[in-house]
Amino acid sequence: MKPLRYYLIVALSVALGLFGARQLHSAYAQQSPATATLKGDANHPSSTTNWVDTRLYFGLGPADAADKGTSEAAWRDFLDKEVTPRFPSGLSVIDVYGQWQGKQQSAPGRERSKLLVIDYPATRENEAKIEAIRLAWKQRTQAQSVLRVTQPADVSF
Repeated sequence: MKPLRYYLIVALSVALGLFGARQLHSAYAQQSPATATLKGDANHPSSTTNWVDTRLYFGLGPADAADKGTSEAAWRDFLDKEVTPRFPSGLSVIDVYGQWQGKQQSAPGRERSKLLVIDYPATRENEAKIEAIRLAWKQRTQAQSVLRVTQPADVSF
């Protein structure tokens, strides 16, 4: 049988080890706090109220004729001149395939398309920017429409 002093030393060692591990964890947490959200950037808040998510669908031309319609270079020029100046804080562009049946068409046409996704505060100024982008595309390409889908968004960066 081991003496009582042995058990006390083991218990004290375990207690000191646990205390030391806790102190080390606390010191580490203070040095590099982990957080899932961006802090201190007004354009990219950690939480939002009254934001929306807008998706704009731009037809580029026939899906089976890449040489017809809007080229990739022309799309990027439009993005650089019409979209980015209005929403410089960020956006996403996704290549999509779509179908569209215009006013004078008897069947839908298949199109190469771009999906533009922008999240922003719901203000009249931003609403006007979105409509200006749609109008600029229609004027540039003689498109009949730019589909817009806008819905409330719970956003954090």
